This record gives sequence, C-alpha cells and structure tokens, in this order.
Amino acid sequence: MTIESINPDTLPLPKNYAQVVVAKGTKLIFVSGQEPEDINGDPVGRGDLAAQARQVFDNIGRALSAAGARKDQVAKITFYVANYKRDDLPILEEARIAFFGDHKTADVVLGVQALSHPDYLIEIDAFAVVD
Repeated sequence: MTIESINPDTLPLPKNYAQVVVAKGTKLIFVSGQEPEDINGDPVGRGDLAAQARQVFDNIGRALSAAGARKDQVAKITFYVANYKRDDLPILEEARIAFFGDHKTADVVLGVQALSHPDYLIEIDAFAVVD
C-alpha cells in the first residue's frame, strides 16, 4: 500500500493536510463517523472540543486496528463540528497531529448545526487503503 501526498504549486500549501492524496492498495476501509463516546457509549468531555476530538481519534484508531489498518494508511478524513467557528481550527489541528503525526491525509472540515447527541461537539469519519 502506498499513500502519496501531493501539494501542487498551483494550490495553497496547507500545513497539516494534503491537497491531494493518491492511495494504491487492494483493500478499502471505510470507518463510520466516530463520536466522542467511551466503550459504553457514554459521552466523553462534555463541552470540551479538545477532549472530544482526542476521544474521537482514539475511537478511529481502534476501528482501524479492528479492520487490520494503521493510521498511516488513512487517505481521507472528514470533521463534522457542531456550531463550528474558525477559532476551533487550532483545536482540531492539534488533535489531528497528535493522532497522525507527520502523516497527511486529505481533509474536510464541515460545520454542522447539530450531531446525533446534544453533548457531541465533533464526529470524524475516515477512509483507509491497505494491501
């Protein structure tokens, strides 16, 4: 499996993600939107976007592991953030870097009015490619 991150000279250079990701492999893994909940389904970090983002990425890591994938095989993620404000972006980037390190995926950040539970501030889904 190979993932190639491309940042064309004709597009702005992002710090924490890639403008384009080319993934080659034989198995596609789609991780459903992960929510900030513990193993029992209880909300984690009420009112704390940073704590919830960390929990969501932890849940993504467990989902990837269950499918036989690693975080460096993730090609794309989508953030869904309730009542998103531009000031939320550094919090999201910090959690993303803590999880992925130097690995850069294609990313989308969407502000949404609400998520499936009133205490949830964030949900993230992921797409991975493995051999």
